[in-house]
Parts: sequence; C-alpha cells; structure tokens
Amino acid sequence: MTRDLSANPAWQEQDLGLPLPDSAHACSVCLPTWDSVVGYEEGREKILKRMRIGYPRFFKNPTVERLFDNAKAEVAGDHEEVLVLPTRTSVQRAHRWIERRAETAVRITSYHGLQVLIVPAKAKAEADAYWRFSGEGVSSRQAQDFLDGHPRAGSKSRLIVRALSKFSGFTADNTFVFASGMAAVTSVLRALPGMLIGKKTLQLEFPYVDCLKVQELFGHGVVYLNEATGESFDEALMRIRQGEFAGVFSELPSNPLLRTVDLARVAQACAEGATPLVVDDSASGPFNVEALRFADVVTSSLTKWISGEGDVMAGLAAVRADSPVAETLREALALDARHVDDVALDES
Repeated sequence: MTRDLSANPAWQEQDLGLPLPDSAHACSVCLPTWDSVVGYEEGREKILKRMRIGYPRFFKNPTVERLFDNAKAEVAGDHEEVLVLPTRTSVQRAHRWIERRAETAVRITSYHGLQVLIVPAKAKAEADAYWRFSGEGVSSRQAQDFLDGHPRAGSKSRLIVRALSKFSGFTADNTFVFASGMAAVTSVLRALPGMLIGKKTLQLEFPYVDCLKVQELFGHGVVYLNEATGESFDEALMRIRQGEFAGVFSELPSNPLLRTVDLARVAQACAEGATPLVVDDSASGPFNVEALRFADVVTSSLTKWISGEGDVMAGLAAVRADSPVAETLREALALDARHVDDVALDES
C-alpha cells in the first residue's frame, strides 16, 4: 500500500531509508536526523543498510542495480565489473576516460543490444566516479523497461522543451534537455571553445561540490575562488578580461551557502575577455531568477521539480540567443541532446 506522505510524512528515526516520494523511481531518501545525514556521508554501515533508495547518481536504484548484476553475470569475467550507460556515445566517452584515469585496458561489449563497459576490478573506483559525475547514467525507468523487454524508442524531450519555454523565458531553439542536471553541466563544459586548446576553467563562489568536480575531472583543471570579493575577486576579473579561462562557472544562488557573485561585473569581464559565462540556477529555478540576462548559458537540474513528485531525473542547458558563442554552444549541445533522444528520457 502506497503511503500518503502529505498526510503522514517520513520524518522519524524509524523512517530512515524510506524513498521520497514512495515510488520505485524516487530521487530522494529520508534521512530524518542530523546523525543519519552524517552517518550517510561517512558511509556508516548501520545507516547504509537501511537505505532502500538514494539519489540516483550516488546510490544506484535497486532496478538499476539488478540490470548491472544481470549484465555482470552474463558478460563479465572473474575480477571484472560492468558499467551500463544509456547510449553508445556515453559508453565510448567513459571508455576513453576510464582507461586514461585508471591506466588500464577497458573493453566494450554487447549485452542484448546494449553496449556496456567491462572494467577490471582495480578500475572500479574510476567507473563509479564516471557514473556519479558525468550524470550520464541509466535511469531506473530505462532499466525497468530493459529488464521487462520493452525498451522505449525516442523521447519526449522536445515536448518538455516547449513546455519549459512557456514559463522559463528560454526559447525552444536554444534549450536542450539532458538525462540529469550534471549531464547538462558536463555537456556545456565539453562545448566551451577554450577546451579545445587546453584552457582551465574558473569557479566563482563555493559551489555544489559535484559541479566543481566535473571541472576537475573532465576539464583541464579549475581555478577556484571560494569567496568572490575584495582583491581576489578584482584579480579574477582581470584574468577573465585577459582571456585566460575556457569558461567561468558560478551559481545563482550557490548551493548550499546561497551566495551570489556580482554577475553584472563578471558578465562584463567575460564579454571583454571573450569568455563564456556559465550559471547554474538549480537552487532557485527559472521561476525565480533570470540568470540568462547575464550568462551565455544556464544549466539547471530539473530533477528538483520537473515532475512535481521528485521521481524523474532530467537536466537542462539554455543558451542566450545573442551570446557571441551561441552558435558554437548550440551545435555541441544539440549533438549531445540528440544522443539523449536515442533512448527514452526518464519520463513518467
């Protein structure tokens, strides 16, 4: 029987580990006490063993875990692990990245029409890192469809884009939907022209940590300014004007400190230095802020609100139409978004 969380919310110690909402595809989990939050972050067994579900990039959904187990039993050997990703392109990207990071051979094989990576056990940490930080993982709905033998072709991403454009202020031609918010961030990072010549990125203000990790892991290094104020901020603006960075990343507001950099000054410096400004609005959403007034591209985690339930993974990237790099960004993001359309998005 489904629990009515609006009338009987999960908040007591005995509710630890319950999915929020009460759904097989829930993206959140009940951690009712500060001790349980700390215990989860520290990986305490007494906390982890009670968790029925968790945020999908950190904690594989049980249905996704079953897909991994089935694939491992059929195509992997002793001392090998599998990494199942939703598209051929994401598998190929993971293959190159894991081999380089782990300095070991990784191979791609076929599993009932899916391409999966076979990873030596010693490279499991790198495979787990790719799953977490790329945002390109298989969703629970995709896994369930595959296990049931009824994979869906195509997606409704363009319908989602048209619906979003009605209230977000983003035009449909400049808006792209991804499998998760982090997948949108990684796609934007790859699309920055300065990445082709090995430039670092700049992170302004203390961010949601995975946004910083994406720049560290998939970029050419990141310069991190924890507090964008005073002389350090002035120096950062000077370096932006000099064109030192492939892109400047910030959040509106930052997660979890809820601080906002002086976007007008940053945007002016970026314009002078021909440097794309990337702003993430996941903590507020396009209902409440107009980040695209300043940014060349806005990223957002739609997971927080797109279904009204918290049981759908999705992300968004929106390009400012008059940005000097709009065409370059649109072409690259459209290519990545088309790969997403090769499989069904995580839709209700």
